[in-house]
Amino acid sequence: MLQSLLDTFFSFKAYVMLPIIIFMIALLVGLSLRKSFIAAVELAVGFAGVFIAFDFFVANIKPAVEQLSVMRGLDFPVLDVGWPPLAAITWASPIAAIAIPFVLVLNLALIAIGVTRTIYIDIWNYWHFAFLGALVMNISGSMAMGLLATAILAIYCFKLTEWTAPDVEREMGLKGVSASPVSVNGIVPYTALVNALIDRLPVLNKIEYNPEKNTDTDSDNPILALLSEPMVIGILMGLALAVAAGYDLKQSLELSVHIAAVMFILPKCAGLIGEAMVPITAALRSRVEKYFPHRTNLVVALDTGFLMSHKSVIVTGLILMACAIVIALILPGNKVLPLGDLPNLISVMSISVLMFRGNVFRAVLAGIPVIVTFLLVATELAPKYTALAAQTSAFNTDGMGLITAFTDGGHQVRYLLYSLFQGEWFAVILAALLLVAMWFTRRRWKALTKNGH
Repeated sequence: MLQSLLDTFFSFKAYVMLPIIIFMIALLVGLSLRKSFIAAVELAVGFAGVFIAFDFFVANIKPAVEQLSVMRGLDFPVLDVGWPPLAAITWASPIAAIAIPFVLVLNLALIAIGVTRTIYIDIWNYWHFAFLGALVMNISGSMAMGLLATAILAIYCFKLTEWTAPDVEREMGLKGVSASPVSVNGIVPYTALVNALIDRLPVLNKIEYNPEKNTDTDSDNPILALLSEPMVIGILMGLALAVAAGYDLKQSLELSVHIAAVMFILPKCAGLIGEAMVPITAALRSRVEKYFPHRTNLVVALDTGFLMSHKSVIVTGLILMACAIVIALILPGNKVLPLGDLPNLISVMSISVLMFRGNVFRAVLAGIPVIVTFLLVATELAPKYTALAAQTSAFNTDGMGLITAFTDGGHQVRYLLYSLFQGEWFAVILAALLLVAMWFTRRRWKALTKNGH
């Protein structure tokens, strides 16, 4: 019965089910019926707008990217179809029905005993934890091992969400909120180390390109002010991609305007999400702190949609999308051309951009190795994903060949834990390095909270 309920729940779009959950939470924490309903509708519209914009973006750039690869005579046998097959693999696994409530109870228990301050209400993204559990259970045959892997990844995200809350408050003005997805939190320790390294490098530590700070009134550098507008970057990216793909003038201009439109719509939709969550987050934190008086400064974990109102986040994502296409074309060993998961780079790098204080230069510099590892891991695991997806009825793989997901399928920390459970020696070394990076990130968080960001 539990499996049936979960199947029904996750058959709905995130922008349908998540607002319903938030509506019920808002009522439970004491918001009026009117405020709860308005917030839920704003949240639904905001998330729906983000999904629609991403789908429109992919539909427009897919033909251009495919034509570009044909013109260069390149063959990419692995198809980037995005996250749907990974979710299908998760729900088809026996572990899914247990993993979802297991993570919820684990979160509440860790809050109660003071191990974490994160309230992980983004139930839709629980499938990321369960997906690792499904992979580990598939290779080990043990549900206990699958649940252990699920718990490790969940706790990792609880802590990283907590440790990045000061960055969100400083850059976005939102207190007690941070990003929830595994794809975002996974690279946070890496980002903390890269930022500290750049701080110590002459010349590089002086370069700053922050669209959030630059305005059209900047008379000192009008060109930089112009390039601080996501719509302008969208126009330029569209023209560059169209020229590279051999488009004619009409096609080139249409593609440029379409990408610019997406860059305009995303921040507007994100603003709705942020506006909707402010009263709910405040009420939720207040209610939880009432029952756990010693658990102050709680952090609510949300999907990254609310961060897309930040200009630096949008510009970084757009530049890295162009970089991802170029890297995919020339990277030795890569067999996947990023398409379905390409817009997810905006989300993946969102918290990192805030950690870099909106400096797009640093974020792009740090994002290039992230893209390289995404491509290589997504390529390596494609046969595994294809075989498992073919065994499910929720995703049709007929005629697709090998499939993967550029960001979700190439996620570094999930791959590390998956390899660790297989007993790979390199994973042991990388896990030790990750723990050191986490310790460094925790020190950074303590310094930020002590010094007021």
